[in-house]
Amino acid sequence: MVENGNGSTPSGIKVFLIAENRLLRETLARLLQKRAGIVVVGVSRGTGSAWEEIAASGCEIVLTDCLTSDGDTGLVSELFEHLPQIKVVLFGMDEDRDVFLKFAFLGVSGYVLKDASATEIISAVRGVAQGEAACPPRLCMTLIQHLSREYRQRAKISGEHGSAKRLLTYRQLELMDLVARGMSNKEIAANLNLSEFTVKNHMRRIMKQVDADDRHQAVAVVRAGGFLPNA
Repeated sequence: MVENGNGSTPSGIKVFLIAENRLLRETLARLLQKRAGIVVVGVSRGTGSAWEEIAASGCEIVLTDCLTSDGDTGLVSELFEHLPQIKVVLFGMDEDRDVFLKFAFLGVSGYVLKDASATEIISAVRGVAQGEAACPPRLCMTLIQHLSREYRQRAKISGEHGSAKRLLTYRQLELMDLVARGMSNKEIAANLNLSEFTVKNHMRRIMKQVDADDRHQAVAVVRAGGFLPNA
């Protein structure tokens, strides 16, 4: 950790730098130190339990290219497991959508491509320190598109399940509850004071309405919509 002449820790954005290449580590550390408002509190190759050294440094941001070029999330996962409050900025990254999404979902705050300049890396560090996310616009669009697809898919599934209640009458839902309990048509008829023929007609209509092939599948669809007990 770098200290002022009076022995106190300097103020600024505290950055811990991890890079496997020694020349890159030393060069980037010097560049960061020259920038006002940024303090390099630690430098490491990232081997072993790096999180312990990072925790001891008191850093706010981990800036690293370590073990990320092939999409290995090991180091980042370890950091968030032990230091959930830490912010991570990856640099030297490929424009790989799958890798980007993997790290974005882990909680990485910054994703800087390998052709980025030192100025862009420093800008990403400053932005993340201020609560912003840093990533190339094209990859931001990838994230938006992915979340949009996920939302539409969940809405579709929810709509399919939720439609069961809109399609079925109170009497039909009452009947399905008895079917879910394992009652036969004869038992259901006696319970609801209906004829067995009426119960069979109800069942045929219900299976058609919820697009089920048999009574068991109909129960599963209605239950998935949250309108029947799970047991």
